[in-house]
Amino acid sequence: MPAPVLSVVSPVYMAEAIIPELVRRIRDAVQPLTANFEVILVEDGSPDRSWDAIVRECERDSRVKGVRLSRNFGQHAAITAALAHATGDHVVVMDCDLQDDPADIPKLYAKELEGFDVVFARKRTREFSPLKNVTARLYYRLLRWLSDIHYDPNIGAFSIISRKVVDAFLRFGDYRRGYVIVLDWLGFSRAYVEVDHHERFAGTTTYSWRKLFVHALSITLTYSEKPLHIAIYAGVGSSTVAILLALVFIVRYFTTNVGQTALGWTSLIVSLFFLCGLILISLGVLGLYVGRIFEQVKSRPIFIVGESRNMTPGRDSRHEPTGAFASL
Repeated sequence: MPAPVLSVVSPVYMAEAIIPELVRRIRDAVQPLTANFEVILVEDGSPDRSWDAIVRECERDSRVKGVRLSRNFGQHAAITAALAHATGDHVVVMDCDLQDDPADIPKLYAKELEGFDVVFARKRTREFSPLKNVTARLYYRLLRWLSDIHYDPNIGAFSIISRKVVDAFLRFGDYRRGYVIVLDWLGFSRAYVEVDHHERFAGTTTYSWRKLFVHALSITLTYSEKPLHIAIYAGVGSSTVAILLALVFIVRYFTTNVGQTALGWTSLIVSLFFLCGLILISLGVLGLYVGRIFEQVKSRPIFIVGESRNMTPGRDSRHEPTGAFASL
């Protein structure tokens, strides 16, 4: 069988009720473009029966392929696993919750054929509550400031990339990764297509504010040195304040009653705790960076495949997972 013209890949988590509709919509959107396509669904250690739903779809259509990771590795590791198994010349990446509509795939594909290597779907509006939209804007503004990455909050994983971009992505060796940010780092020609954002088809999102904060912290520590610079500036600022206070106390010692200067015990203790806090924060930031380095040099697999369905044996070696990945 020739390699598929188009691969549509999606990480799956807590989507048991969504899988049948997801596959149906993808099939309806892609079949007018080419009959030679594949759909790769990567189940990322979901606690529900998402894998059973994927297996049922694989049994109905051999073009649907399933990959089950040995545990939950995270969305971006699951995207990496999907790309490692995709064999198409053009690869669409999308979430499984159907907030991104598969009906927009032809628009992405047509735009890529104009000569672009990466085409992102840019959301006109985000289907969230007004409060969440405001807090999301603040979140992304803070993320851009901390990480020095010009991250567009209206762009997500929904995109189409060429085969050479897939191959370059799979050579990217960072253990911690963000799909959109890695594509930004890789370069390549890119374009954007305006799309609508829809409500989740079923269930609720699993991205809590805590997970978003952890993800933002991970991205910041992986791709930016700004927290180290902030720690340095805070240290210089506190030292400058301490020097100025010392000069003030010296002047007061010679110009006021000596007995009054002995009343500075409270300010001394406050300053001590303040400086100790700055030192601990600086050490904590440094420790996080050292931890990231330690995590990277251990060279652990980004993901481990537990089992799969409908995967073609003897694939072209260029699509095989590299040493950064593993299967059981």
